Amino acid sequence: MARDYRRLAIVAAAMLLAGCGIGPKYMQPSTPAVPAYKELGASNVVAGEWKPAQPADRVARGKWWESFQDPQLNQLEEKLNISNQNIAAAAANVQAARALIRQARSQYFPNVTANPGMANSRLSNAFGQSVGINYNLYSLPLEASWEPDLWGRVRKTVQSNTFAAQSAAADLENVRLSAQSDLAGDYYDLRAQDALKQLLDSTVAAYTETLELTRNLYRAGLDSDEAVAQAESQLKATQAQDTNVGVLRAQYEHAIAVLAGQPASSFAIPASANRSNPPAIPVGVPSQLLERRPDIAAAERLVAQANAQIGIARTAYFPNITLSGSAGLESVSIAKWLTWPSRVWSVGPSLAETIFDAGLRRATVQQYEANYGQTVANYRQTVLTAFQQVEDNLSALRILEQVIYQQNEAIDSAGRNLVEAEVRYKSGLDPYINVISAQTALLNNQQAAVSFREQQMVAAVQLIKAVGGGWDISEIPTAKEIGARASTSSTY
Repeated sequence: MARDYRRLAIVAAAMLLAGCGIGPKYMQPSTPAVPAYKELGASNVVAGEWKPAQPADRVARGKWWESFQDPQLNQLEEKLNISNQNIAAAAANVQAARALIRQARSQYFPNVTANPGMANSRLSNAFGQSVGINYNLYSLPLEASWEPDLWGRVRKTVQSNTFAAQSAAADLENVRLSAQSDLAGDYYDLRAQDALKQLLDSTVAAYTETLELTRNLYRAGLDSDEAVAQAESQLKATQAQDTNVGVLRAQYEHAIAVLAGQPASSFAIPASANRSNPPAIPVGVPSQLLERRPDIAAAERLVAQANAQIGIARTAYFPNITLSGSAGLESVSIAKWLTWPSRVWSVGPSLAETIFDAGLRRATVQQYEANYGQTVANYRQTVLTAFQQVEDNLSALRILEQVIYQQNEAIDSAGRNLVEAEVRYKSGLDPYINVISAQTALLNNQQAAVSFREQQMVAAVQLIKAVGGGWDISEIPTAKEIGARASTSSTY
């Protein structure tokens, strides 16, 4: 008997080793090698990495928005991290993915059920007896069944669910980063409206003074009513522009309220025309981008999950071996129900193997192999898109730096032209239409400057998002962490 047990153990060990080899070994897909960013050259972009938060640091790892040194923005971002509903939904998705891991792990263990019962029965009298027999049957059975994971199906299912949960955790951080960058972008769009409002307010005040001057000259007989009408038309049109700024500002404010998890009806941001400059942004080197983008990490974990699912599909070629048994108490007398002589039991293995399935298993494996190819393509596309986004915003910052410098020179020239036009008008050398043209040119250039600064700040936010916002792949929970039972204080 000892020899038989040894043989059985050897066979079981061989089966376990065979099960470990089912399915392809996972290797991270290759991606294009990029030695350096082509567009790295703007003065507000630096090489390097986000640093851990220190009192003297201008940029804090994770809290990248603090590098803009705007207390109002800092306060809004903290509200977002607590109250944003998209983040809350993504966090719940992580918890659901973690629960799937524990569900898969439960298959490592036997399934035990109890089914106590009492029944009153009558035997048929159709077998030669003159009278049927009535009797009571009292039973208390315990049944157990267990399917050993000989081919690695359960192990690969746990592995697949773990990869999916890690992907969900990376998705959570991607949702968080997207919401944070959306809020910062909307915030600087709103501040641009405040700057435009301040510009138009001052312009309306200047046009009002010019209109009063034109009226005085008309009363003195030194100008015509045509000039007065022109000045009035210009003032009213500018007042309409000034009022219209409130529409877009209100929309940005409402968008920020939703991102911060606040009702738009009770949310307000005080107006401020403080002009900010984009901070120095550490973009690092291209090879680091694969480790700094949560969406890339999520796509890579999906590739690993798809690879594990191929192994799960291949285990269908092997037989299912189930060990089952039952034990309990059974009696026709309630007095003898819970006694030792009433015990019953049974135990034994069973094996099930599909003999013919018309190619079902082969087609299933091919399906998961195709799914794997799709996830690899999606992963590589995510990487390519990430490089594009970094280059887009690097080029935007580089070009906008030149554009803003040139636009400021245009404003200076338009200002000098306006001064000269006003002097010549007051001297009676030129008509008032020349002043209007000069004023319009100056206002248009000033409005363009506000727009370019808005684009610059938003591009800075988008560049930070494109390089991962200080996130790092080491922040993905390990298989042990993601599979642990959730706690109320856990991030994941």
